[in-house]
Formats: sequence, C-alpha cells, structure tokens
Amino acid sequence: MMDESISQVELGRGSIRSIVDLTQPLSEHTPVIPIPRPYEGSPRFEMHEISRYDERGPVAYWNWFVGGEHVGTHFDAPVHWVSGQGGETVDQVEPRWLIGPAVVLDRVAQCEKDPDYLLDIPDVEEFEGQHGPLPDGGWLLYRSGWGRYAHEENRFLNADERGCHTPGVTARCARWLSEERPICGFGVETVGTDSGLAWEQDPPFPIHHYLHGAGKYGLTQLANLEQLPETGVTLVVAPLRIVGGSGSPARVFALV
Repeated sequence: MMDESISQVELGRGSIRSIVDLTQPLSEHTPVIPIPRPYEGSPRFEMHEISRYDERGPVAYWNWFVGGEHVGTHFDAPVHWVSGQGGETVDQVEPRWLIGPAVVLDRVAQCEKDPDYLLDIPDVEEFEGQHGPLPDGGWLLYRSGWGRYAHEENRFLNADERGCHTPGVTARCARWLSEERPICGFGVETVGTDSGLAWEQDPPFPIHHYLHGAGKYGLTQLANLEQLPETGVTLVVAPLRIVGGSGSPARVFALV
C-alpha cells in the first residue's frame, strides 16, 4: 500500500495534493438507464463466483461477470450514437484524450429547485467569465448534486409515467459545447449525459447527438464532484479497452 505520509506527488511544474476517486461502486444494485420498449435496454451488472478457496479451486477466489458497456460510471465513445457512426470505438481512443485538464461547473442549487434543469449557454459563459475558457482538449464536468442519490435507484432515476426527471443540457448548449468549445468530453453525475426527458428535445438526446457527432466523449455516473475545485484538476479516465466497444465501465480519478 502507498505510504499515507506521502501527501504530495510531483507532476510537471505542480504537485498533487489529493487524488479523488470519481467512480461509483459497481454491483448488481447499480442503477441502469431505463429504455422504453420496443427498444432494448442494457442488462444490469452481475458477478458470478468461479471458486473461493474450495473444491472448485482450493487456491483461488475469482469471479466472472456480465453487464452492459454503459452501466455505472462509464465512458461513451463516439460510435455509441448514430451521429458518430464510423467514429472511434473505445479501443481506438488515444490515451492523450483520457488524461487531461478538467473544470467543474456547479449548478446544484438550480437542480435542487428543478430536477429537470437544463444547463444552457449563459451558464457556461458565466463560468468562463469567472474562471477563463474551457480547457482545450480537456473535460467539462457538470455538477448537479445527483451523485448523492446513486445508491437509491428510485430517487436516482426519479421516474414517473412521463419519464425520468434528471438534469441535463439544452439542445443549443449541447451543439455549442460540441462545435464551438475545444473540450474533448463532457461528464455528469446522472445515469446518462442527457437529461431524463431528453427524448422530448430536438434533436432527441442532444448531448449524445452533437457530442458524439463531433467525435467527442462522455462520462456518466461520476461520484464525489463536490470534493473538487472548479479549476486546477487533471482527470484520469480508464475504460476497458474493449475491441469494437461503444463504451466501457471506467475507473475515473481526479488529481487536484
């Protein structure tokens, strides 16, 4: 184990004062995004024991697992959406896009008042006015406060007969972020990068449509964003290198 007395690690000209795990635990209890019929949804994560120091294998404990690519904290590759058809699969993403600067835009107060709150261009422009431009080749992380519900599926999905009521992004902001800002990806605390009612927008699921159409990436179900400053973060995203995959569960860290 790392010596806990080591509080700083030199990185280039700066230093790391903390490492924050932004990954939600992955288990059979992890919420999955509900998909209406006749479309197929993602299976839940399941883990099955192979042996545990017993007659099946006296010297080993190990398991096999099944589950969708887009379950829990996960990475979306461009090919995930029809607008990104022919784009990168997860194994083709260059490592330089998986480690980079990130900023955190906080709209917790707005999302507490309105679970259907949609981030819009003025929100981002206000942030840029205070903190400077979004990072070139980096990530915009959208803090809604939704991470605190990740272990309560009903509250996390917040669904009724109309659909899920969770925060997202306006269509015009999704297009603007994808085409007019130099970020490589967009990350959220919610079950998907779009709002719960994004199927009602034009185009439907605009973050998916514009972001992946522009060859950019998504991150969902992030944890512990409240532990991060608004700037000064290096994001480390580690999806499985699944050949031909549209995405993957990922371990995500922030170096502060």
